Amino acid sequence: MADALDYLASAVLIGAGATIVMDIWGMVRTHLLGMPSLDYALVGRWLGHLASGRVRHGRIAASPPVAGERVVGWAAHYLIGIGFAGVLLAIFGLDWARQPTIGPALLVGIGSVAAPFLVMQPAMGAGIAASRTPKPWAARLQSLLTHAVFGVGLYAAGWLGRVVFDP
Repeated sequence: MADALDYLASAVLIGAGATIVMDIWGMVRTHLLGMPSLDYALVGRWLGHLASGRVRHGRIAASPPVAGERVVGWAAHYLIGIGFAGVLLAIFGLDWARQPTIGPALLVGIGSVAAPFLVMQPAMGAGIAASRTPKPWAARLQSLLTHAVFGVGLYAAGWLGRVVFDP
């Protein structure tokens, strides 16, 4: 039971921490490069429509808004980050959380780009790996970079958790 609680607590702390790092990267990218961050309300809109049976949209921004989409989208964003931290711990074990290393964190972080490439982007009308966007390769590069930053965030949050909870 203690391991299950450690696993859950570690996944929450590491996943939320990594997602915060990814969000800070988004703000820096917007400020320095003028590139807008993903509007998580659109993720909430997609999830809202998904709950009523609609999976695919021609363009999610053109779909009708759903109640609470911004809150739902941001909550989903953090829950997904926590889920990927759970994947990291499921593959590499709690020993990784006790002694974090960059390799597994980057592997999971970069690997997590499969979710937007193969699920979110196609379902929201952008095509597989942003193939229906005006600049697909630029969008792909930004997604890859953002998920690599998420991987760095997994490592940083794992390291910070170790320092704070196991000095």
